This record gives sequence, C-alpha cells and structure tokens, in this order.
Amino acid sequence: MTYIVTENCIKCKFTDCVEVCPVDCFYEGENFLVINPDECIDCGVCEPECPAEAILPDTEALARDRDEKWLKINRDYSQRWPNITRKRDPLPDAETWKGKSGKESLLSLNPGKGTGKGT
Repeated sequence: MTYIVTENCIKCKFTDCVEVCPVDCFYEGENFLVINPDECIDCGVCEPECPAEAILPDTEALARDRDEKWLKINRDYSQRWPNITRKRDPLPDAETWKGKSGKESLLSLNPGKGTGKGT
C-alpha cells in the first residue's frame, strides 16, 4: 500500500501535507500535488493534514474509482515535477474549489516551483 493524491487536490493545492512527510515524497504541479508511490513509506501522516481530503491509500482510491488513473498520475508526474518539502500558501481560490467534484479536466500538467531536493 502507498498513499496517493486524488482529484480533490486540483485547483486547491494545500501544502500542509508536505511538511509532515518524513521522506519528502511530494512533487508539485502548477495546480496539483502528487506523491511518488515508490518513495512513500506508507506512514499515513500526510492524510489527516490535507484540508481537501485529497490523500488516500491507493487501495481505497482503487476501490472507489475502480481504475488506476490516480496511481498512474502520481507515479508519472512525480518523475517530471519538482520536489516540494515546505508549506506555502494554497492557490488563491482554493476554498472555492475545495470539495468540488469533476475537476479532473482542470488538472494542469505544467510543473510547479518546488522547494525540495534539486530545486
């Protein structure tokens, strides 16, 4: 089992989760975060820190969505986007987008700024 970031993060990008991660496995896109599932140690400390409830164990996400799209997105973009290890302000309209569904088409594939290793 590993943890992954799901659709709830899109257009919110709260970063409370990145500061508590003991292995710095979060990566930043323009409007979304991902977890590198190969680096995640399954500790779960990030899950309760997410105000948007976007972080789930991969087993729960797979059961809910019945496919591996979010696991694939997390795996693929954690290889392309910069590492983020420090909390920063959420996106300006995060509270407006928090809890809304149907945001998958709004996912930007552009990288964020990052604040971690190699940045």
